[in-house]
Amino acid sequence: IKPTINGVLDIMKACLKAKTVRRLVFTSSAGTVNVEEHQRPIYDETNWSDVEFCRSVKMTGWMYFVSKTLAEQAAWKFAKENNIDFITIIPTLVIGPFLMSSMPPSLITGLSPLTGNTSHYSIIKRGQFVHLDDLCLSHIYLYEHPKAEGRYICSSHDATIYDIAKLLREKYPEYNIPTKFDNIEENLTKVHFSSKKLTDQGFEFKYSLEDMFVGAVDTCRAKGLIPIPAEKHEADDNTVVDVKVAG
Repeated sequence: IKPTINGVLDIMKACLKAKTVRRLVFTSSAGTVNVEEHQRPIYDETNWSDVEFCRSVKMTGWMYFVSKTLAEQAAWKFAKENNIDFITIIPTLVIGPFLMSSMPPSLITGLSPLTGNTSHYSIIKRGQFVHLDDLCLSHIYLYEHPKAEGRYICSSHDATIYDIAKLLREKYPEYNIPTKFDNIEENLTKVHFSSKKLTDQGFEFKYSLEDMFVGAVDTCRAKGLIPIPAEKHEADDNTVVDVKVAG
């Protein structure tokens, strides 16, 4: 947690010392916004995660949520004290094709219905998603926009784990992706992350939810991170085929 906080502050101190940095755009996380005991139907840039709740429950990823929240709050304090033109972009779960040789952490979570990584189901139980390219474009857009200021949520789609599983089953029937998930009710309401502030600034999202997941799965398959079954296994709908993920 401390290295995360100190890392962003060290960068900000270097920018301040250089005296040549016009604007600093910081990539935050949805984990700074909605991690709390009871989910609200909609979240925006005014919301912050409950750090004490994270520390008491210690759910999957709790140290990440705490470190990102405290780091962004420390960054805002430093920016205001030193009059730095500072913007934070808050992406939800980033899905899409990628360059690295191992599976990105966001895809370990996002593709968990396909890989059977049950410990990550709770994170996308009622999830929000953005394509990697849309996120990159939003950074450039806000860096260049003269009136941009404050926090910006960058999220194009809301979906439950059942929505994601259905999409993956339809696109990749060769995998046995579950239709039901233990201890997760089927009639879930979506939790919305509002990107209204970003779109009101003029930004337009380009990619669909299908674009995100097809790009992610196809890249994983091409890199050998997800095996390609020779034929679809005949299995009960509630059984997850054991897919071993490399890396």
